[in-house]
Amino acid sequence: MRAASWQDAWTGGRRAVHLGNVADFNGQFLPQGPELRRLGHHYSCLAAFYTPHPALLVLPHQAEEGWLRRLAEVLAWEPVEVHSGIADEHSTLAEGLAARPALRRRIEELGLPVRPWGAAAATAETPGAAPHAVLEAVRRFESKVESHALFSRLAPHHPAVRVPGRQTARSPRRLVRLVREHAARGRTVVLKAPHGVGGYGTVILTADQVGAAGGPRAALRGLTAARVLPAQGGILLEEHIAAHRGLPDLTFDGVVAEDGSVHAVGVAVMDVDEVHYRGATVGPGVVPEALAAPATAFGTAVGRELAEAGHRGWYDIDFVVDRTGRLAPTETNLRLTGPAVAFMLQARLDAVRDRAGHCVRTIDQVPLGVRLPQPALLDQLERVAVRCARLGATLLPTIPTAGFEELPTVGVALAARSTDVLTAAEAVLRTALRAVGDCWE
Repeated sequence: MRAASWQDAWTGGRRAVHLGNVADFNGQFLPQGPELRRLGHHYSCLAAFYTPHPALLVLPHQAEEGWLRRLAEVLAWEPVEVHSGIADEHSTLAEGLAARPALRRRIEELGLPVRPWGAAAATAETPGAAPHAVLEAVRRFESKVESHALFSRLAPHHPAVRVPGRQTARSPRRLVRLVREHAARGRTVVLKAPHGVGGYGTVILTADQVGAAGGPRAALRGLTAARVLPAQGGILLEEHIAAHRGLPDLTFDGVVAEDGSVHAVGVAVMDVDEVHYRGATVGPGVVPEALAAPATAFGTAVGRELAEAGHRGWYDIDFVVDRTGRLAPTETNLRLTGPAVAFMLQARLDAVRDRAGHCVRTIDQVPLGVRLPQPALLDQLERVAVRCARLGATLLPTIPTAGFEELPTVGVALAARSTDVLTAAEAVLRTALRAVGDCWE
């Protein structure tokens, strides 16, 4: 009998309804002003890739038809029903759905699995509303305090894993004292809010930075003023792991099925700029087996604990690789993730092109040389896609709505048969999009 795959565990192998509720999910843990909510809504474009084959897509921002048409052509999707533009910087996706009873009825009539970015508190009438046990597990283990405790319990059974040391500063005064002690010893520390996403709420603070700021109090005052860290207590001081120069940051993705069984999806290489996630690469040979095997073993063990606590759905564990090659887990995410998109695209391309072995790289924020409305941005990407195709790479827009922000960007995915081709195509892409401003002056 064939063992259940992660795709079976995720949707029963069926198409699904995708809800772009990134801002709703983040709002449970981060204060959501208009700016952060708008950015979350842009990131919700990744809802197109919450499973390998969507049936209905609900997006907060308005999406151009040409974007979905391009995706459907390359990924051989059957018709996808799209409902976009249902929320803005002052509202959530749940509020948009609450105001559209016809759309809710349509989702119910389809009778398909409903997959959001993550479980978020919502009204009972929200399609696919998460059970109480799932919400409780998410709230518990999205906390970096709880995840660290979980890692510490499991690590003794996994020799390739080391858990960074940690202290908690429950008052501003203790935080200043701890930072001063570490700075006096020349140590770099990682400061973390108990909850944070995508690097928000996390900062690396060196002894030199503390000195340049005029001491720990001034350094911390600057970080809270910039809203990098909350002004209240409860800040975590984590041991800074000096990363291996030749080995990248990793993430393990898995699925907890409805029956509580745990299914490994894979291990990806992350592109992390200090603490901010930028993208991921998956595919054959991307992660050395000497790292993939222990990351999978530890990630699966974590998944079993999450399942026992009531979690059902997607989750991941992020790792830094230290200078000795050991894995240092840094956080759990009980939701979909940026690397999940790469795994979804890899699975779909392997299926529709009838041969396994695709390497996929997602890049969530490629800077543009000028602000562009969606139609112009998509036209430009079509031209770049032709150049990438000559190299043997497929380019797919993933986040096309942020091109008119003050700092305009676009999210893309690249697929090819090797990472060398991905790297060459990425260079072409970045050069072309930096130069696009010359054409619009």
